[in-house]
Amino acid sequence: MKRYEKMSRLYAPTLKEDPVEAELASHRLLLRAGMIRKTAAGLYSYLPLAWRSIRKIEAVIRDEMEAIGAQEMMVPILTPAELWHESGRWDAYGPELMRISDRHDRAFALGPTHEETFTDLVKNELRSYKQLPCTLYQIQDKFRDEMRPRFGLMRGREFIMKDAYSFSATQESLQEVYEDQKAAYARVAERCGIRALPVVADSGQIGGDTSVEFMALADAGEAELVWCDCGFAADVEAASTSVPVTEGPGDGTLQKVHTPGLGSIEDVAAFFGFPENGTRKSLALVAEDGTRVVAIVPGDHELNDIKASHLFGAYHLMSDEELEEAGLFKGFIGPVGLPEGIRLVCDESLRQSTSWTCGANEVDYHFTGACPGRDFTVDEWADLVSVREGDPCPHCGAPLKSARGIEISQVFQLGTKYSEAMGATFADENGVERPFLMGCYGIGVSRTLAAVVEQHNDEHGISWPVCVAPYEVEVVPLAVGDDVVTPVAERVVEELSAADLEVLLDDRKERPGVKFADADLIGIPYQVILGKRGVANGVAEVKVRETGERFEVPLDEVASWLSERVVPARA
Repeated sequence: MKRYEKMSRLYAPTLKEDPVEAELASHRLLLRAGMIRKTAAGLYSYLPLAWRSIRKIEAVIRDEMEAIGAQEMMVPILTPAELWHESGRWDAYGPELMRISDRHDRAFALGPTHEETFTDLVKNELRSYKQLPCTLYQIQDKFRDEMRPRFGLMRGREFIMKDAYSFSATQESLQEVYEDQKAAYARVAERCGIRALPVVADSGQIGGDTSVEFMALADAGEAELVWCDCGFAADVEAASTSVPVTEGPGDGTLQKVHTPGLGSIEDVAAFFGFPENGTRKSLALVAEDGTRVVAIVPGDHELNDIKASHLFGAYHLMSDEELEEAGLFKGFIGPVGLPEGIRLVCDESLRQSTSWTCGANEVDYHFTGACPGRDFTVDEWADLVSVREGDPCPHCGAPLKSARGIEISQVFQLGTKYSEAMGATFADENGVERPFLMGCYGIGVSRTLAAVVEQHNDEHGISWPVCVAPYEVEVVPLAVGDDVVTPVAERVVEELSAADLEVLLDDRKERPGVKFADADLIGIPYQVILGKRGVANGVAEVKVRETGERFEVPLDEVASWLSERVVPARA
């Protein structure tokens, strides 16, 4: 990678004003700093400064993958539709899968991920347990036809991703590879200067039973997390805990109470004078197979859409017409006396509760003292709620804290989901054909770039960590073309380059204010400012971009002073 560049030659068209469409700091600053440019919705070009940082992130990833024995390769971006039909994902993936046809009307997908391709690749090549485990990876563009591409590099239709796939003979071997990848992913985040939490996650369209994603903490993150000082962390879509509930009023006998117009949890709780978690929230929905369902959760919690989807498929809440047809009344639905043909599914946290306050399936009436087993029968107990701040940590019981995060990477144990579907087997030590036990592991490279900027910025611009900064030092001469500052600037650049530092020289004939503003906006970690007075006194002013600290350093010591700080900070 080139270690020295002049601003006058650099393609980095900075902007003075914030772009109107940019909502996140990373989107706004990467555009303003001349690092990315929008081609179309969800499609961005990476300009030279951003591309240098991308390459550094990729180098960190390659270093960590090599350390755990993963082998880099490349497969086609285009995947034949037949492979997606084999795995069952052609239809299941949904409209986000970019489908195209060639001139022969053969269907292909632009890969959002490549489980099918890698499984098909190895199924005729890895034939014996002696060849396992084997982990292959690539760094490649991926495509997802997002309905609403937004937030710059965070949710695009084309993005850069590292995806790895492991093939093991035993669960023990898969677990070992999985743990190696997880540990490597933690190191990648740390080396890129990102504070990230490993959180329990839902596996989504990838599938599999075990998944952890690394979330870069950011106020603007799309994902909502819960975490605890004991080390537990989870996406609220996947978190599970024992939600505390309150028993209803009365002596535990079933009583019907007139509650005119009280169709909300808040009103019912206020009417009876107890917390909202003493009520039971009933939601009527239609499962993917057409079954009518009433799902009941504690009154102060919400039904978790992801958990509900796992149970009910592509469900939807009943419309007013569907409620009327089912014999249910909005705001007054409950488990006692449900019409026939309705499946009752209740949250696990309610299993031990014996005095429910709930709708009476009659307009303007609620029951108190409803008891499962005595007054109604629960068809299934399940984990239904979205965990929230203040709920007890499932590991230590302390109140959970909440945060928002940006998913930068995720690891999955796939088991035999793809190998069984696609007939990918190996011969074990007894010669018996068995399906591979697979894992997959993805890092959003372009997302990581954006996540770094989300965590490292201030009101003036980006503040790159040394490890992924486009350059490490920016030399800012306040006079250009003169016989005092210019030759000193050239000498300092030569000495910095000779010290193996990456240097950007602002040789533009611009006012000092413009140079300072651009230097802070672009965010190179160290700025060497050279003015006539300082040069005359034999010193340079060195500014640390992250902290704003300024130091006077003798000109002949600038290279060594910076080397002592930059080199240890490299990834």
